[in-house]
Amino acid sequence: MIVGILKEIKIAENRVCMTPAGVEVMTHHKHQVLVEKNAGKGSGFSDEEYIQAGASIVNSPAEIFAKADMVMHVKEPQPQEYDLIRKDQIVFTYLHLAADEQQTRGLIKAGSVNIAYETIQKADGSLPLLTPMSEVAGRMAAQVGAEYLQMTKGGRGILLGAVPGVEPGNVVVIGGGVVGINAALLACGLGAKVYLLDTNLDRLRYLREVMPANCFPIMSSVPKLRELLKEADLVVGAVLIPGAKAPKLVTRDMLKVMKPGAVMVDVAIDQGGCFETSKATSHDNPVYTVDGVVHYCVANMPGAVAKTSTLALTNATLPYALQIANKGWKKACQDNKEIALGLNIVDGKVTYGAVAEAFGLPYTPVADVLK
Repeated sequence: MIVGILKEIKIAENRVCMTPAGVEVMTHHKHQVLVEKNAGKGSGFSDEEYIQAGASIVNSPAEIFAKADMVMHVKEPQPQEYDLIRKDQIVFTYLHLAADEQQTRGLIKAGSVNIAYETIQKADGSLPLLTPMSEVAGRMAAQVGAEYLQMTKGGRGILLGAVPGVEPGNVVVIGGGVVGINAALLACGLGAKVYLLDTNLDRLRYLREVMPANCFPIMSSVPKLRELLKEADLVVGAVLIPGAKAPKLVTRDMLKVMKPGAVMVDVAIDQGGCFETSKATSHDNPVYTVDGVVHYCVANMPGAVAKTSTLALTNATLPYALQIANKGWKKACQDNKEIALGLNIVDGKVTYGAVAEAFGLPYTPVADVLK
């Protein structure tokens, strides 16, 4: 199979979807790999390293889309790429379609086979290709939240860990999954007082056992959330419904009880955001203020730490990309249900229920396209 590695074009996105080491694995299995010029530069990988790994360097994304059987990205295809995608071409990347009607309709029109990293799912419910970036984004959420609490950044002037004789900052993390636990761990490490909210009692029992003493796992409810928001210095939105739009858990009305200069970091923004007042921002212009509360809603947070993110992402995605390349998408999905769950749109048919529901589109079960 011819596999195309595209240079990311989303603003301030420095990741690349495959390292030279990953390319070497692909070429060892007799696949041809095309890498767009300077695709790895932002992550510290030169074109020469890709050439040494067996790749061919091409000058334009158009050439990759024209030649590759499977194109790989980190972020979702951008509008200027929709018309380059060929019918039956495999697009393997993060898609987050339930929050992006324009992209959904663009991929339907293209007639391509679209496999989303974020909906590949193991039998235990874990999301192996989302997990590494969720780990990065969770840790970054506490890090950037601490930064924007500085008065020079528009925040309250709070040092999360404080100093002896001074109360530490209060952090509220909504969602006890991968993002939430990583955000809470880093905030705890800084010395903050952390409230970690979830609605799953078994998960809360687990969190109580494994989290540090300054983390307090609590059953989430609207009254409890509103109570905690009154004292919150930093709020991290970390909820996820796989492949679906995020629920709006913090309403505009709730901001009225928050302290001026408090910071909210919405890690769920890729799926539409879990704060009513969230709107996607970029690394170039990451924050805005609503009712005195600073909002950080960057849709590709891990792109700011591209070297770490690229290495972690390749470790996770390569085994799946190799299966797809070795067997073709249909056989790979038939043999591995995890990959089948990644199918979102195939030949113009929406094969992921939450995406169809989000936009009132017809739904086609995956089994129907695998016959």
